[in-house]
Amino acid sequence: MRSLVRLTIKRLGNPQHPFRPDQLPFYYGWVILAASILGVLASIPGQTIGVSVFTEPLLVATGLSRIQLSSAYLTGTLISGLLLPYGGRLVDQLGTRVTAMGAALALSLTLFGLSQLDQFLAISFVNDAPSIKFGIITVGFFCLRFSGQGMLTMSSRTMLGRWFNRYRGLAGGISGVFVSLGFSIAPQVFHVWIQQVGWRSAWYEMSLLIGACISLVIYTFYRDNPEQCGLHLDGEHVPLKQTSTTIGEDEEMTRNQALRSRAFWAVTSVLSCQSFISTAITFHILDIGRKSGIEASEAIFIFVPIAILSTAIGFGSGVLADYIKVKYLMMCMMGAQIIGVVSISDLGFAPAYALAICGLGVAGGCFGAISSVALPRYCGRTHLGAISGVEMMCMVMTSALGPLWLAISLYFTGTYTTGLYGFCVLPLLSGLLAWSVKEAVPRGARITSL
Repeated sequence: MRSLVRLTIKRLGNPQHPFRPDQLPFYYGWVILAASILGVLASIPGQTIGVSVFTEPLLVATGLSRIQLSSAYLTGTLISGLLLPYGGRLVDQLGTRVTAMGAALALSLTLFGLSQLDQFLAISFVNDAPSIKFGIITVGFFCLRFSGQGMLTMSSRTMLGRWFNRYRGLAGGISGVFVSLGFSIAPQVFHVWIQQVGWRSAWYEMSLLIGACISLVIYTFYRDNPEQCGLHLDGEHVPLKQTSTTIGEDEEMTRNQALRSRAFWAVTSVLSCQSFISTAITFHILDIGRKSGIEASEAIFIFVPIAILSTAIGFGSGVLADYIKVKYLMMCMMGAQIIGVVSISDLGFAPAYALAICGLGVAGGCFGAISSVALPRYCGRTHLGAISGVEMMCMVMTSALGPLWLAISLYFTGTYTTGLYGFCVLPLLSGLLAWSVKEAVPRGARITSL
């Protein structure tokens, strides 16, 4: 049985099938870019921004309180986060294609199971036992988060980081455009989807789409790295020569070395801060809007202008990442995050609504470029899966705490404002940590000055 599994994994991971990338008349990394974008977008049902629109229907279907549902989400997400470092090692061992395919299939099965959630909970012994009901929902959230936000996202981003060096910022910027746009408009799309067919059918249809289509795309187009396909990084005709030995310029770190570096924790804290805050806001956005005196449709609509701004900022920040130090983008992102958090506490006030769009739009746009560029630049490509696993663990675990933090704020103070203002401490500290990182001048900046 074990030999059969190994043979299957070997065949699935064969980079020469179903076609050879080195036979194409252009650099295959640009196909990898498109496939990576699609993989990350396919993870949206497992991301908080995809779950947030299902929050209100789930409260009705499960009979749980807002704090109970947030606690189930927290527990499932925390367990998912604790397992992601092992998932990162699997990415390095099995390759991004195999792990991404497994994640897509697992996400598809999870969405199918969640579409039948109310049927499970209607069973008499489950309905009469709150602890069993809580446990079932927690398992569902764990599978959703581990497969979607965790493994599928990590595999896709790790793959992209391994295919570019000189043009990594440009590739990250292009990825950021589509990812920011997709994530920002997802709540609106899902909201309409639920209104048209109901929350059960929406999850069921998503499961079919991901299981049948995304898995096929992953098998067809995903490849682990250019060397595996007989190609050179960035499409160069000869292997890229290192032009700098300064730490923070593509030094090949092991996971343990990365965990001892300030740069790794600066990147991780910035991205985790974004994950923590954006998760909390999107999870409770309908109720935040309601308490600010605006309709649910208007609260959801805020993600549309955020998407437009994030798209522009995402591309611009990605291009800039080839010419400026990444820490400047991280500091800018944290400053914008503070503006967005403070402003969203009063969405009924037009200037605050506009500032929330600006702050969250800029922060979301920078997120895509930083998540694609920073770790490969600081830590190298060799152990990127294992290093990304720890980073993703921190992001997933902090994202789990966000919704509960705001739910507790609402429970004890009767408003989300206290919790939102408390968020401001985190981007301030993360921005200061990013500022303290000693970083080499990007290779792209040196090239243009020659």
